[in-house]
Amino acid sequence: MTRPAPDSPTVLDLRAIRSDPALDAAFADSAHGILADLVAGGAALGWVEPPGRDEVAALLAEVAAGVRAGDAALRAAYADGRLVGLGYWSRYARPTHRPHADLEKVAVGAAAQGRGIGRALVTALVADARAAGIEVLTLDARGDNEGALSLYRSLGFREYGRLPDFVAVGERRYDKVFCMIDLRGPGE
Repeated sequence: MTRPAPDSPTVLDLRAIRSDPALDAAFADSAHGILADLVAGGAALGWVEPPGRDEVAALLAEVAAGVRAGDAALRAAYADGRLVGLGYWSRYARPTHRPHADLEKVAVGAAAQGRGIGRALVTALVADARAAGIEVLTLDARGDNEGALSLYRSLGFREYGRLPDFVAVGERRYDKVFCMIDLRGPGE
């Protein structure tokens, strides 16, 4: 077995995290730390104020229930034995939208950014979506998040819509950018 370089991420799914007692015990707290720190620094992750630990734990429990039902996938990136990033997708609940899912909360801790961790997470999540029979994977991003938008474009996502000045953070306004990747094969 080839081991990753010490600073390259190991991307695990929820089953692998749950099967390791040490990782499982620290997961919610570590995820909260990453998400709260990023939001405190102005990251666009759906919160204006850093989320509380209980809020993050509830979100992770909801995603875990979706994973168990086959309606979600969660991936976490570890480097040097610690959580450095996470992301998930969830299948749309409406019956007419069931073949589709939304990629959400792909987050990489500030100290680990620029090391390919976001790319590794999104690549794994797209592969999980394909394996689950997802036809179209969507996401939305704040218009000023050019780093994330550039990453998504490089992985095959394309913009399909934009709501100008839709996101309000205090007095500032940002576009909401909608992107998608079609996972159906040619001619489907």
